[in-house]
Amino acid sequence: MNVINSLKDHVQKIMDNDSAHDFNHIMRVFKNAKQICKKEKANEKLVLSAVLLHDIVSYPKSDKRSKFSSIESAKKSKQILKKYNFTSEEIKIISDAISEHSFSQKKIPKTIEGKILQDSDRLDALGAIGIARVFATSGNLKRSFYNIDDPFCKKRIPNDQTWAVDHFYQKLLKLESLMNTKSGKVEAKRRTKILKEFLRQLKQEVQ
Repeated sequence: MNVINSLKDHVQKIMDNDSAHDFNHIMRVFKNAKQICKKEKANEKLVLSAVLLHDIVSYPKSDKRSKFSSIESAKKSKQILKKYNFTSEEIKIISDAISEHSFSQKKIPKTIEGKILQDSDRLDALGAIGIARVFATSGNLKRSFYNIDDPFCKKRIPNDQTWAVDHFYQKLLKLESLMNTKSGKVEAKRRTKILKEFLRQLKQEVQ
């Protein structure tokens, strides 16, 4: 797995400093993927390579190109993987996994490597770290915490472009039902409970 360590060093040097998609995010997804790989008996080299490269192009959420970040990351990953002597078949598996992993692309990955990458990345949007990432991103974009008239989207369509809490309803609470692997679903259920408990506590404090 020396190639994984080399890739890790390479990615750390070129990653942007976006707090929600920085190298620390990559390493948390890496940890998730290793755990899922053991249970799903997947090719760890291919999965972890995809994890390391999945956000090498990450446009800000405010950028119209944001939804194409995964596609651009897949293109760039091909160039990098060639330098590390991956076969053409391995490069296709890894780049396909990267291009298909994004929530905004609304795709279900075709391969187990892609499914594990997608699950591992989505787990980092859940639980305590998921909550931290929501408010870090919203702070960077100067979005309000919540809609004062309807904080929990009871009578309106969520709009996370304007309010941070809406992101829970627009995306995060949906992720558990979209997980691909059995082990991913188990962990997503546990982390989703943390989101729901946070929202219950928030409701007590703001209403």
